[in-house]
Amino acid sequence: MPLAGDTHAPERTAEAGAPRGNPFGARFVAPLYLGASLNPVNSSIIATALVSIAAALRIPVGDTAILISSLYLTSALAQPAAGRLAEVFGPRRIFVAGIALVLVAGIVGSLAHSLTALIVARVLIGAGTSAGYPAAMLLIRRRAEQAGHEAPPRGVLGGLSITGAATVAIGPAVGGLLIGWSGWRTAFWINIPVAAVALILAWAGIARDPDPVRFGSPRAFASRIDLLGMLGFGGSLTALMIFLSALPHFDRPALAAAVVLAAALVGWELRAAQPFLDVRLLVTNGVLTRTYLRNGLTLMGTYVILYGLTQWLEVARGLSAYQAGLALMPMGALTALAARVVSRRAGVRLPLTACAVLLLVGAVAALFLDSGTPMAVVICVTAVFGLTSGAGTVANQSVLYQEAPAATLGTASGLLRTFGYLGSIASAAITGTAFHSGVDDGGLHLIAWVLVAISALVLIMTVLDRQLAGADRQHTN
Repeated sequence: MPLAGDTHAPERTAEAGAPRGNPFGARFVAPLYLGASLNPVNSSIIATALVSIAAALRIPVGDTAILISSLYLTSALAQPAAGRLAEVFGPRRIFVAGIALVLVAGIVGSLAHSLTALIVARVLIGAGTSAGYPAAMLLIRRRAEQAGHEAPPRGVLGGLSITGAATVAIGPAVGGLLIGWSGWRTAFWINIPVAAVALILAWAGIARDPDPVRFGSPRAFASRIDLLGMLGFGGSLTALMIFLSALPHFDRPALAAAVVLAAALVGWELRAAQPFLDVRLLVTNGVLTRTYLRNGLTLMGTYVILYGLTQWLEVARGLSAYQAGLALMPMGALTALAARVVSRRAGVRLPLTACAVLLLVGAVAALFLDSGTPMAVVICVTAVFGLTSGAGTVANQSVLYQEAPAATLGTASGLLRTFGYLGSIASAAITGTAFHSGVDDGGLHLIAWVLVAISALVLIMTVLDRQLAGADRQHTN
């Protein structure tokens, strides 16, 4: 089903800012890449500001952890919701609205004098940055259709992953420098110039959406976007995240609430005329469902190392936060490099298999790390996970683009990111459990054993997935 208003597509073939001979020129992709990078920028830079924020507000450092979890929770909920809104109202409108919200959040955070105000700013940042990725995927698909292409150039989709990987790679180090020079408010005001530039580029390089569908009543609008489905999804996901965040304490009420709300959500979505979460599609389209699971598990493994190793380096090895960030920069750089290489080749099965194998190799290697291991060896182990993250993210994104229905690509893209956030939060729970009694070599080895199990599951899922061969044939045709 085409997006609303696509009957006017011929009038928009020559979109603003694109060279006539190249529909995916720099003026078109630059705002998309910049907008999609806002979420990883804010995810990484805040880590270096938590200690300074706690000192400025005179609160325990542990209390500032909510500034991280609030963004993750908001993003996990808002990514598919932003995708659905982009499908209904137009991807450019939602893309621009999201960037504008980030600009407002930057101002709120820069002027804040309490933890509550900072939480509000982080929630606004999470909601605003969530529009970037799903809207960008819809804009790219629309652009390809208008140009008469079956699919965009391979490097265009890969660029979304490369940009995110690059910002995550340099985020902790650059954040440490900026915050050291200008204070913790840098983590918030940095959004103001970046969002302003993204807005200017979007207005100049992306053509306007057609007029949106008019809804006769609030009830018709709620039905079209499946508001109850969104609320049910948000409730079940929130309860699940509360349960994961409480580990190793077993929060039975949160788990029970997650199960009950999830069951109610499935029942509602099976009856909804235009479901927010298409349960039937997830059941019948095994390739798409396994892509979500594989992406979540792969990122869980990557983030387990990212979070766990960072704490271990600072406590067991005595590195500063800035030094630990520098040590992890090769991991981020190789993530971007692997993403670039995979984005330029046809086929997804080989990169996904290589990703799973490397994840297992890295997990086994982590079993042999201890406080006396040379830093060069530690950096080499993290580099393996960088290759895993880059290859897996791009390949899974390619499968999603091929398998998701065109009319619901925004929601589907948001769900891919949601599974990634679930993996991130689960990895934090694993790390917290492993280091519950102290950050030491034993805790790191426990993390490594969990990672061995995760990577083995990812490898089995990938090798036994015969439908990936069919996805390869579509990719090369």
